[in-house]
Amino acid sequence: MAVPIIYSMLQPEWWLMTLVLIVVAIASDALDGYLARRAHEVTHLGKWLDPLADFIVIISVTYFLVLFDQFPLWFFIFFTIRYLFIALPAVYMINNSKFILSSNIIGKWAAGITALTIAFHIFNVPSLEIFRITTFWVAFFLLVISWLFYMRTFIIELRKL
Repeated sequence: MAVPIIYSMLQPEWWLMTLVLIVVAIASDALDGYLARRAHEVTHLGKWLDPLADFIVIISVTYFLVLFDQFPLWFFIFFTIRYLFIALPAVYMINNSKFILSSNIIGKWAAGITALTIAFHIFNVPSLEIFRITTFWVAFFLLVISWLFYMRTFIIELRKL
């Protein structure tokens, strides 16, 4: 969904299409996870692909916004570093133990609020400025907290090796 979202963002008159694409991306992500759990079809591959897809969409759209000075570069860098500090130990663990990292609820909320934050930055409506600022800092806080939870999980699992 990153490519169609970014393409639609290049066309200011397509703002409604951009909004629809963002809603579709968020809804399809939520629906995919819900249906997988409901059908008892959660797989190790799905546990990897879902957060990877989230990362690709969020980082692509965020980078696009950074290029046009519509989003803070430091948040883009922070988000990328956080992802690497979660993904690399997860790869190490999967290769050296039977541990498969699962997303935590705070991480899911962080991804959702980050997506909302990005939407507020895309549509930069002056009357919604308080929501743009609030979601930005809530997303940052949740991303930090979820990162700490992931690191704690890695430490616990590494001690088992």
